[in-house]
Amino acid sequence: MSSLAGVCFIFLILFSILYLGKSVLWRKMHHILVMYFSSVYPYVVLICFLIRGLLLNGSIYGIRHMFSPKLEIILEPQIWREAATQVFFALGLGFGGVIAFSSYNKRDNNCQFDAVLVSLINFFTSILATLVVFAVLGFKANVMNEKCIAQNSKMIATFMKMGNISEAFIPQYINFSAVTAEDYRIIYEIIKHVKQEEFSGLHLDPCNIEDELNKAVQGTGLAFITFTEAMTHFPASPFWSVMFFLMLINLGLGSMFGTVEGIITPAVETLKVKKEIATIICCLLAFCIGLVFVQHSGNYFVTMFDDYSATLPLLIVVILENIAVSFIYGIDKFMEDLTDMMGFAPNRYFYYMWKYISPLMLLSLLLATGVNMVLHSPGYDAWVKDKASEEFLRYPTWALAVCISLMVLALLPLPVVFIIRHCNLIGDSSGNLASVTYKRGRALKEPVYLEGDDASLIHGKIPSEMSSPNFGKNIYRKQSGSPTLDTAPNGRYGIGYLMADMPDMPESDL
Repeated sequence: MSSLAGVCFIFLILFSILYLGKSVLWRKMHHILVMYFSSVYPYVVLICFLIRGLLLNGSIYGIRHMFSPKLEIILEPQIWREAATQVFFALGLGFGGVIAFSSYNKRDNNCQFDAVLVSLINFFTSILATLVVFAVLGFKANVMNEKCIAQNSKMIATFMKMGNISEAFIPQYINFSAVTAEDYRIIYEIIKHVKQEEFSGLHLDPCNIEDELNKAVQGTGLAFITFTEAMTHFPASPFWSVMFFLMLINLGLGSMFGTVEGIITPAVETLKVKKEIATIICCLLAFCIGLVFVQHSGNYFVTMFDDYSATLPLLIVVILENIAVSFIYGIDKFMEDLTDMMGFAPNRYFYYMWKYISPLMLLSLLLATGVNMVLHSPGYDAWVKDKASEEFLRYPTWALAVCISLMVLALLPLPVVFIIRHCNLIGDSSGNLASVTYKRGRALKEPVYLEGDDASLIHGKIPSEMSSPNFGKNIYRKQSGSPTLDTAPNGRYGIGYLMADMPDMPESDL
């Protein structure tokens, strides 16, 4: 019941913020909230945790473990797929959120600088967060290892009293009331060598800190189990717990804003749906789907959705985006568009990445992932009560059907929208799903009427030089046959985008 209330509360916050987006006062408050809290608070918490974590005993073991790569798994496709998915999630690629937020930029915005800056910030943020995680994991592993040494030292002392182990084998300088990790390692190796036949019956644990680090929980358990358990050993643990979970809520809401905005913006601008209605429908659907994850079996559904609804379809979407821009629209046209918008040519590095390297790497990754899925049966890690351990189980038939349905549903809009637009199933008079093409040139200073010369649209100053009181309101052409101009739905991004089906409007000369 508490989980249900939490989901309801989060979506009420999300809906309230998105619904109040039209209020001028709320926009100012939201700007302050995003700029001075949402963006800064996570870094404050991470830096505090890093400083506190590095001062903890055993944190160095976690940092050392972080920078010790396992080269034997570097050729596994699953590793590269998860790495690519992490980059997509971290940068918001393939979700539509970046496109939705970017649509509110000025036309002459330096998107190349933004792309480089965001990527660098994301990279260093990932390193910072990883350092925090492994420092805390090293501390937790050290605590667990000390408990293991103390417990096994008592067992060895008991065996010595019972005569199962001779005291002559144990070095005299070792004090069993305060056994160090190095002392225990020596004792363990001696007993293992002397009692080779009987050693397995003693049930002694090697108490290796590397083994403890390798046992670290992954996924959601890392935040809600491992981190929570580690914070119980912190001084003033309630304070650190409040800061940590407030940061998680803040980051979660930020991700939800981007995801939901990526759904609402196309619905509002393409389907001409009111933003309030689109927000209500989107939040209600997301809330209903979220109920699946708050059941007792919710963690298994989280794993299923993560593996089959977000990971593989997201990779396909990004590949298609790359192909659409580089080969269908044309990489040369796209580079010229960017040059016209920014005022300078993008670095040639992007040309080769978009046209050759990125498509090749993404297609190779998709092929390797497909082969890996065919060779290995889909399954999940489940807790087996009788064995008191986790075990890999195969998905039942109905679960496989759900996995396939998730992938199909995630990719279904691509062929559906293609068929609708290619076959012109929705007439132009409806104003829906009309084709667009980029029109080079500058924005008009003032909204005017175009009687017969459509080329008059392409002149004027750039947005930053406009003296019009309608600053930031760019212009776009209405439906075919309509001679008037209007401001773009989002106030900015409409500039330079004209309806391609206009008989009297020449196509882009790019």
